[in-house]
Amino acid sequence: MAHTVDGERPDGRRGGRRAVAARYALLPLRVFLGVTFVYAGLDKLTDARFLAASGPGSLGELMRSVRDGSAVPWLVDQALRDPVPFGYAIGAGEVAVGLGTLVGLLARVAAAGGALISLSLWLTVTWQSDPYYYGNDLAYLMAWLPLVLAGASAPSADAALAARRRRTR
Repeated sequence: MAHTVDGERPDGRRGGRRAVAARYALLPLRVFLGVTFVYAGLDKLTDARFLAASGPGSLGELMRSVRDGSAVPWLVDQALRDPVPFGYAIGAGEVAVGLGTLVGLLARVAAAGGALISLSLWLTVTWQSDPYYYGNDLAYLMAWLPLVLAGASAPSADAALAARRRRTR
C-alpha cells in the first residue's frame, strides 16, 4: 500500500517509519526512568541504614544535613518528625512510579508521581547544588514532564486497555 512522506496511508490510517518512531519515541525514556525509580526504591527499602531514624547513611541524618539550605525547610521538618515511615513512603512511591512507568499503566499518573518525587527531592536534597545543574533531581523532574504530557503509547497497558475498549464498543 502506498504511503505519503509522513506515513499517512490512502485509507487515513497512519503507518510508516515516522509513525512507528513517533509511537515509540518515549519508550527509552520510560524504560530509563522506570528502571531507575524501581532500583532507587528497592535500594531504599532494603537499606537498614537508610531507614534508621538517625546515624550515618540514614534518611534522618540526610534531612538534618540539608534542612537549613533547603528551599522548603517545612517539608524537611515534616520528614524529620518521623523519618522511618517517610523513608518507606519515598521508597514505596519510587517502586510504584517505576513499575507504572515500565508497564505503562496509569502512565500519566505514574509520571506525575515521579515528577512530584523529583520536585520534592530537588527542593530539599539537591537545592544547594551550585551550579544548579549539578543536582540530578532537576534533570529527573524535566525528564518526567514529557511522560506527564503524553502518557505512554505502545507498548503499554494503557494503550492495550484503550484498544480493548474501542473493540468492545
